[in-house]
Amino acid sequence: MAHQYDVIIVGGGHNGLVAAAYLGRAGRKVLVLERRELVGGCAVTEPVWPGYRVSTASYLTSLMQQRIVDELELESFGYVVDAKDPAFFSPFPDGRHLFMWQDEKRTLEEIAKFSKRDAEAFPRYEAYLERLARVVESLLLITPPPFPPSGPLDLIEHLKLLARFKGLNPSDLTGLVKIFTQSAADLLDEWFESPEVKVTLATDGVIGANGGPRSQGTAYILMHHCMGGVGGKRGLWGFVRGGMGAVSEAIAASARRYDVTIRTDAPVRRILVSNGLARGVVLEGGEEITARAVASNVDPPTTFLRLVGDGQLDPEFAAAIRRFRCEGTSLKINLALNGLPEFLAYPGAPGPQHRATMHICPSIEYVERAWDDAKYGRPSERPLLEMTVPTMYDPSLAPPGRHVMGIFLQYAPYTLKDATWDELREPFANRVLDLIAEYAPNIRSIVEEMQVLTPLDLERRFGITGGNIFHGEMSLDQMFVLRPVAGWARYRTPVRGLYLCGSGAHPGGGVMGAPGFNAAREMLKDL
Repeated sequence: MAHQYDVIIVGGGHNGLVAAAYLGRAGRKVLVLERRELVGGCAVTEPVWPGYRVSTASYLTSLMQQRIVDELELESFGYVVDAKDPAFFSPFPDGRHLFMWQDEKRTLEEIAKFSKRDAEAFPRYEAYLERLARVVESLLLITPPPFPPSGPLDLIEHLKLLARFKGLNPSDLTGLVKIFTQSAADLLDEWFESPEVKVTLATDGVIGANGGPRSQGTAYILMHHCMGGVGGKRGLWGFVRGGMGAVSEAIAASARRYDVTIRTDAPVRRILVSNGLARGVVLEGGEEITARAVASNVDPPTTFLRLVGDGQLDPEFAAAIRRFRCEGTSLKINLALNGLPEFLAYPGAPGPQHRATMHICPSIEYVERAWDDAKYGRPSERPLLEMTVPTMYDPSLAPPGRHVMGIFLQYAPYTLKDATWDELREPFANRVLDLIAEYAPNIRSIVEEMQVLTPLDLERRFGITGGNIFHGEMSLDQMFVLRPVAGWARYRTPVRGLYLCGSGAHPGGGVMGAPGFNAAREMLKDL
């Protein structure tokens, strides 16, 4: 049977576009189908209000793999990143504040205000995380070995994996094992004494996670956010000029250079499967398109339970996908401002605080209490807030004299106990503004427009099940050889000719492009 395409990619998020670009680069005929009116998935820039361009979901970059940037020549298609400096600004209720800068000397001076001992420990802590992160980062662009191994060849792949750890000393090997299982709070307690220093660093362990700083496994999430870099400097995060959509548009432009076809407003109703073989898709309007293979950039539950359907799956596999945890606890608020927040702890605007990620979370205990609310189906009474103002780096995102501010917060559980998000959306957003006002009293007077995206809204708008920004929890039992489920972590699926290329596959979430890169490599072995 003659097929129209070699590969159809379901979902035009950044990973699907990366997979398409590499397949097209290798000479395959590729079609990308995106249900929305623009590509990018959660990495988009949208004209939410007249004159404003907003990174509605994803808002910072660091993890995008440099190899992908170089090989797809993304910089020639407009991909530019401005590294944050300072990295963090944390105001505290007692009027003190903490900055963390790119310049280590300035950061150590800031930490010393809270603890001289912590200032001495901080360079050693960063070096320690760097050593561990380098090893884990080396696993991002590989295909996980077969698990469980079923023969000598599989065992050889596992031995090759172990060889990647040979450069670590015994202490670091112990640390690597611990970091996959311990909590962010436990990790930080081993290094620091200042509550203010610990909570500023702990935020990276809970952003996007279903867990508090004392939940096991959050230490790995913390390290996950320390991988990558900007401009060749590891550990930095930055703002993409033009918003996060510029990442996706650059990848799409690179893909089109290789004759990849990209269709928007093309929602897929069903993946066609015949005799256990994927042979194409059916769109919502009834159009049928055939291909030698299909790669899904949507999350595993959507892929298998909705687009493929139980009838085409082994019952045991279908049950494992149903158990795949993918409910989110993150909420995004986007604001149009006619000024900048004036912090009691550091007055003045504009100032360096507005160029940083601004945290409202005064202690580990504060964050843990916020998680306690979410565990029982309640939005946090006092959530952790992470605020950014991209217009401090790229004024073109707003009209003259105006700003965009994003608030990414924990914890807002997808499943609520006694209410719905359609009922709580506005009251909760007002609670958030009240919380910010405790630290920056002018916030309400400068807000002109507000967009609130609850986990339910994230699911509706971006098609991510449960509103989980990582396409599924990044816990130890859902990572590496177990992502999405044991036995199927190598991008192929039980349906022949069907592959996963999104964040529901190794190495998980974040705007990094690695799942798409790895899936394309495996597909090219088969096609």
